[in-house]
Amino acid sequence: MAEKLKITLVKSTIGAIPRHKKTVEALGLRKLNKTVEMPDNDAVRGMIKQVSHLLKVEEI
Repeated sequence: MAEKLKITLVKSTIGAIPRHKKTVEALGLRKLNKTVEMPDNDAVRGMIKQVSHLLKVEEI
């Protein structure tokens, strides 16, 4: 496992189900093309898996 993950919101949450919108916001992503760095742990990996169709993820 990498130490950190670089997560970018590449698709809009307009039209997404409310649970997915809340998950994206909980990851710290509020605007399109915004990037955040999160620790690589099971909780974050689970959130990414739930909304993977909206995100681009890189290991750093």
